Amino acid sequence: EALFIVPADLDLAGAEVEIARMPNHLTRLAETLKPLHVDETFDFVFIDCPPSLGILMSNALAAADELLTPIQCEYFALEGLVKIVRLIEQVHDSGANKRLELGGIVMTMFDGRTNLSEQVVAEVRQHFGERVYQTVIPRSVRLSEAPSFGKSILEYAPTGAAAQAYRALAREFIERHASPATPPALSQTPASENLET
Repeated sequence: EALFIVPADLDLAGAEVEIARMPNHLTRLAETLKPLHVDETFDFVFIDCPPSLGILMSNALAAADELLTPIQCEYFALEGLVKIVRLIEQVHDSGANKRLELGGIVMTMFDGRTNLSEQVVAEVRQHFGERVYQTVIPRSVRLSEAPSFGKSILEYAPTGAAAQAYRALAREFIERHASPATPPALSQTPASENLET
């Protein structure tokens, strides 16, 4: 109820080529979504992006107010976050979107049986503090299976740990955005420098 989804399909790959030929090709999505900034129909608009920096991703960054970044509880988690922080700095420097912020980090693929997951979460929290959501998404076979059945985890295994975690994440997100607030500021020193090892 009150949820609208605009799914992508294979035609979107062709659209990327077409958009690249247009004037102002990096801000086409921002221009299209501009009316939503004054329209109160939607509380939130999420743009789910592929993990690659192409025309579509660049358009999303130019249109967004903040990034909600999933990070797997793996060895190179901080390295991935360094790249994201640098990317935000590049978007600011280019003038494409000065308001873009790292709004939140969600730790995913958490395996409570391993020390590595605990260590990665602790390290990311140490560097990013309140930007890291308290809710962590566990590693789950059901979560991997759900897409092959054409279902979300909430439909496929509604009582499982992964579904419960996503519900908790949704609640936490809404609580964070219940009143207008600026995400906690990063250090004055670019975070990409702070995180280099």
